[in-house]
Amino acid sequence: MLDRKSAGPGFFFGSAMAWSRMIKLEHSVFALPFAYMGLFWSAGGWPGWRVFIFLSLAMVAVRSFAMTFNRLADISLDARNPRTRNRELVTGEIRVRDAYYFLIGSGLFFVVSCAFLNQVAFYLSFFALAWSALYSYTKRLTSLCHFFLGSVLALAPLAGWIAYAPELTLPGVFLFLGVLFWVAGFDILYASQDADFDQQAGLKSIPAGSGLHTAFALAGFSHVNAALFFLLAGVAVQATWPYYLAWMFVSAILYLEHRMISPDNLEKLNVSFFTLNGLVSVLLLAGALGHVFLGQGS
Repeated sequence: MLDRKSAGPGFFFGSAMAWSRMIKLEHSVFALPFAYMGLFWSAGGWPGWRVFIFLSLAMVAVRSFAMTFNRLADISLDARNPRTRNRELVTGEIRVRDAYYFLIGSGLFFVVSCAFLNQVAFYLSFFALAWSALYSYTKRLTSLCHFFLGSVLALAPLAGWIAYAPELTLPGVFLFLGVLFWVAGFDILYASQDADFDQQAGLKSIPAGSGLHTAFALAGFSHVNAALFFLLAGVAVQATWPYYLAWMFVSAILYLEHRMISPDNLEKLNVSFFTLNGLVSVLLLAGALGHVFLGQGS
């Protein structure tokens, strides 16, 4: 084993890369754009650097906390699953003790960042941590775990809205529901590749419990609901043409996602999961910003 005291710069770079892989930093593209949507819609324009910076820091911190908690909770499962047995905590590339330190640090950093936003955000930060941690155990208890994960990521637009104006609004609620069904839909599809393992391990994913054909039907139903709620969010905020144009592209992408893969062909699952769903959040953010900075003046 490499001695950290004698390690060169390459070791520390490699270690940083391992942490980035563990928390799936690139998957921030799923939640962060929706947090910014809530923020800019709440502000009706530029919210100011303080709110923007501390919301960004809070989102990075809570994602780091949630992913680290999930990896710690699932070490034994990941070690048994051929798809996940090379994850950093399983291989020892990241030590379990260090992961616990990182978990505590991420949680504290999130709470402090929320405290710099406003009092409501600070109080709700403890609930957000508990809710994001609880997801890791739901797949042991219920096949609704996909929708629970959706509710975790769906806190992002509400967090963005509350960061500027600590109030619950109809556009924020519709965004919450849109993200919930969107995430649940693609998580059901993603879980299809682990259906056999989940059955053996006693995990209660929809693909494992109901079969792939039922899972794909429920994923499609979820994405129809997601498109509907994203549309209703635009109506509720009185969005202008840039948002509806983005919504049309997003609806087409969700349709394409279900044309690319099927219960009998999961070959393009990773493209569907990351590339297409990454476009969903980015395009909706672009449409929301277009409404705020372009559409309202037209």
